[in-house]
Amino acid sequence: MFCNKTIQLLASFFLFFCLPLIFLILSKAYSAATSNRNKKLLPKSYPLIGSYIDVAANTDRLIQWLSDIVLISPANTYTLCRFPGYQHVITANPAVVQHILKTRFPLYQKGHAFRESLKDFLGNGIFNTNGNNWKFQRQVASHEFNIKSLHKFVENVVETELNDRLIPILAASAAQNQVLDFEDILQRFAFDNICKIAFGFDPEYLSQLLGQSKFAKAFDDATEISVRRSSNYALPLIWKMQKCLNMGSERRLREAVSEVREFAKNIVREKKRKLAEGTSLESADMLSRFLSSGHSDEDFVTDIVISFILAGKDTTSAALTWFFWLLSKNPEVEKKVVNEAREKSECPIYDEVKDMIYTHAALSESMRLYPPVPMDGKEAMTDDVLPDGTVVKKGMMVTYHVYAMGRMEKLWGRDWAEYKPERWLEREGNGGGSEKWRYVARDSYSYPVFQAGPRICLGKEMAYLQMKKVVGAIVTRFRVVPTMVQEPQFISFLTSKMKGGFPVKIHSLA
Repeated sequence: MFCNKTIQLLASFFLFFCLPLIFLILSKAYSAATSNRNKKLLPKSYPLIGSYIDVAANTDRLIQWLSDIVLISPANTYTLCRFPGYQHVITANPAVVQHILKTRFPLYQKGHAFRESLKDFLGNGIFNTNGNNWKFQRQVASHEFNIKSLHKFVENVVETELNDRLIPILAASAAQNQVLDFEDILQRFAFDNICKIAFGFDPEYLSQLLGQSKFAKAFDDATEISVRRSSNYALPLIWKMQKCLNMGSERRLREAVSEVREFAKNIVREKKRKLAEGTSLESADMLSRFLSSGHSDEDFVTDIVISFILAGKDTTSAALTWFFWLLSKNPEVEKKVVNEAREKSECPIYDEVKDMIYTHAALSESMRLYPPVPMDGKEAMTDDVLPDGTVVKKGMMVTYHVYAMGRMEKLWGRDWAEYKPERWLEREGNGGGSEKWRYVARDSYSYPVFQAGPRICLGKEMAYLQMKKVVGAIVTRFRVVPTMVQEPQFISFLTSKMKGGFPVKIHSLA
């Protein structure tokens, strides 16, 4: 009896006093270990140069490195010290994204340093301007995205480009067992589409598959060099000296920008000529609207043309590139996409793509993991405090990290690393066998792939329609089979790309 009571007392003592103490000690040890592990991942900061050494060491994988940092940071916001002593806030916190893109929108603008680094290339186009100039361009451009224009885009522009150019090219490649750079093919396709719908001009870029065109090379070089400028906004003296001396990358930038601007100016001049002759007065394209609005200054309209080429050429093609790679790695998803495309093929063209719900979800899921624009930043026009308590001083950059946000367990669950279109869908119906999928969008501050707030992408619906039409046309005729051995590397210069392109073989299903 005595022994039993003693054992019971000892057990009670252990249960109520020792066990919690052990648990507390282990918890603190685990927290300390996690903290130390996280500290090792965080960049070291030194006097004057800040974290310049770590930034320089991770230049080739900056997107992934910064993603790792913000994902382990408190409130998913980190203040990076840049050279020389400049601070840059990086965030993946949806509350902060809403704060800078909506709540305090007037306070966070395209800053002077950012605009200056991109001005030679983008001028005062819509992606590199603020205030009334931005509002005017957005207002005129918004007319391009009404229902009538979307119908015209899908049924005339995209359908024609598919049937007359893309499908024959893929069929010929399949017959000859060729390796194609599918990223390049998709960029050419998107470039033709944006030029036709926005400018009423057909560059026939997809028809010119014998090597890269001079314009395309110039456009890509101008984009890359301008982005490298902007990433060094804390120390612009280097690129400004190179520009003054016309040497190094700045010399190539000057040549590339000249080539791009001459191409864009020729589009503007040709449109002016047609409008003057009255041969295109019935045209409803965006360029005609700008020229008819009284803003006919050639340099200004050229800036607009270049900005919309950038938006139309590189974003949808980037999204489709990663989508087809993910599809090749996920045969169950591919099967569902193919089945849906076949079911909808008998519908009218616009309704066909509009109702491709599963494909819409699969594209959204692809862009969650590989966003076309993985990071975007704004400059604080005055001192501010972010919702997570981060202090922002006037002139500091605040960048929201879209790539990192797509990898947050708190937003997407423990299975965030899986390619799972079903996370965007839910069943609707009465349970009597008539159920169908319903697409459930995420709020734009948790999923800012198309930006959010007043600057949210005007072409979002057009992009989805174009991508779904392309997917439907390809997957019902071909299989896209990657030929690379290793997983492709995600890189970005304003928009994302696959390093080295996307080599594939096309297998015909006929």
